[in-house]
Amino acid sequence: MTATTSEITISAQGLSRRFGAHTAVDGVTLELKRGEILGFLGPNGAGKTTTMQMLTGNLAPSAGSINICGVDLLEQPAAAKSHIGYLPETPPLYRELTVGEYIDLAARLHRVPKSERAAAVGEALTRCGLADVSKKLVGTLSKGYQQRAGIAQAIVHRPDVVILDEPTVGLDPNQIREIRSLIRELGRDRSVILSTHILPEVESVCDRVVILHHGKTVFGDTIDGLKKFHGGRIVHVGLRQPPAVAVLAAIPGVARVEVDGANIFRVSFDDKADPTEALLRRAVEESWGLFQLVPAQTSVEEVFVQLTRKDEAAA
Repeated sequence: MTATTSEITISAQGLSRRFGAHTAVDGVTLELKRGEILGFLGPNGAGKTTTMQMLTGNLAPSAGSINICGVDLLEQPAAAKSHIGYLPETPPLYRELTVGEYIDLAARLHRVPKSERAAAVGEALTRCGLADVSKKLVGTLSKGYQQRAGIAQAIVHRPDVVILDEPTVGLDPNQIREIRSLIRELGRDRSVILSTHILPEVESVCDRVVILHHGKTVFGDTIDGLKKFHGGRIVHVGLRQPPAVAVLAAIPGVARVEVDGANIFRVSFDDKADPTEALLRRAVEESWGLFQLVPAQTSVEEVFVQLTRKDEAAA
């Protein structure tokens, strides 16, 4: 079923950004619906932060278009930005203000009506676990609490789109769980873009994943689609009397063999080959004691490594 215009909160088409001769982002297209959480991934230098700066109107694209809730960001920047909440990688904190004053300032900057401001500030403080420290100076808070304050300023005006760049950096495990719960809650009735290097975090909270590499989109699908992606199919093979790894690797169609536990091997196939039958035949003929042959479920981390390392190896 195709999303209606009212359901689409972000539509970026052919987004590019050049810095002199260097192209940081090259033709990125993405679309996000209300109630959807998108994991935005890529190695350092892939173009993630540049893309997010363009999506939030902090950096003009060299080419392409951006619509936020149906408003053209380039033609009507103020109106489009009113729908966006943004937490950059380094939170924009005012260390000399109390937490409450800082969030109130953010509400004023976002033009939250005076009659609604106290309620909006209180809601943001409570949702981010900051109510008990609202009278403390931002500069005296731990890094984890400063990160929470950064998230609170991004959501105080109840935006339709929330863009979070590394929101759990510096948080302890309990705080990470709380922020993940908050992200899921935010994703119920608005759109969230989550950029993070903690890949299991993406699997736990996101609906879809986009991976950038060298400024281009190299993967974009749902979490379920990601788990079916192999970029070179992979199986786990269990052998009670295994041969040397080099023997398994020499079977036609096998791209790579890795030891994945006691008598368990992770066998990757070439893209256009299926050596399963040959592997079974060799196991029987040579009495390797085959006891397991199952497809590997692909994780975010595995897809990430396959897509970003494959290109580097080719280079």
